[in-house]
This record gives sequence, C-alpha cells and structure tokens, in this order.
Amino acid sequence: MQDTSKQYDAVIDDCRSLFIKKMSDYGAAWRILRLPSLTDQIFIKAQRIRQLQENEIRKVDEGEKSEFIGIINYSIMALIQLEKGVVENPDINTEEATILYDTHVKITKELMLNKNHDYGEAWRDMRVSSLTDLILQKLLRVKQIEDNKGKTLVSEGIDANYQDMINYAVFAMIHLG
Repeated sequence: MQDTSKQYDAVIDDCRSLFIKKMSDYGAAWRILRLPSLTDQIFIKAQRIRQLQENEIRKVDEGEKSEFIGIINYSIMALIQLEKGVVENPDINTEEATILYDTHVKITKELMLNKNHDYGEAWRDMRVSSLTDLILQKLLRVKQIEDNKGKTLVSEGIDANYQDMINYAVFAMIHLG
C-alpha cells in the first residue's frame, strides 16, 4: 500500500504542476464554469482516451496521459466549484487555488486509501481500458444527477463521483508508467 501512496503522490505532483502553470497562463478563468460545463470537459477527455484505445491511427500527437491529467485537474476544479460556487469573474489567485487543489487532493487520496484497503488493490489487476470505461460510467451518472438538479434517492452525490474519477485516472496513470 505504501508504494501506491507514493505512486499516487507522484502522479498528483505532475497534475498539480500543470495546474499551477496553467493558472499562471490563464488565471482562474475556469471559476466561471458551471458544473455541467466541467463535466462535459471531463467527458471530452474520457471519450478521446477511449477513441485512442480503440483506434490504431492517431491524428493528434497527444497520448492518453495528457488526457488523464486533464480528467484529474478538471475533476478537482469541479470539486472546488462545488465548494465555492460559480462566479461571474475569476476571484482567486494561484496561491488560493493551489490551497483548494491540495485540500481536495488530500480528501480524495484518503478516500482512495480507504477503498484501496477494502478492495485489496484490485485496480492493479484492471486494464487501463476498464478504468476509462468506469470514468465514462461515472460521467454519465454525474450528468444524470445534474439533470436531476443534484438530487439522488439512494446514490452518492456528485462529489463522490468526481473523487472516483480522479482516483481511477490516477490508477490509469500509474499503469501507464
């Protein structure tokens, strides 16, 4: 389990670094995005990964890793939006955004460690394509919950689905090395 924690941290470090660089380039423009817009951005990334896995020919020279990083970062942005709400104009700087990023990563990693313990690291025997499919399934669930105005009868909420997508994407990145 300790290797998993270190591997998880290494993947997140790469994602966090890119997040900070993009904050420097674009600021917090993403703060205006409503949750369905973020969900759709994640969907585009997951759909592209699935196409890359199914198609032999690639016309854009970017692989699965950059798309999984996008899934992780957009999911963390969505968790921040759930916490802070959507704004009309960017309202946070890189330092505040990074603190929020780190807070949500910590919570999500703790969830992963707990589930990983209970499931016995079953993800290590899964294919990256299965992890992709699980992310797509979570996205369809989130879209349905969004269509239901955030209400569920017995299911976990949107936040738990975003957290699972982050963790599945991290697992895929670990598999991809």
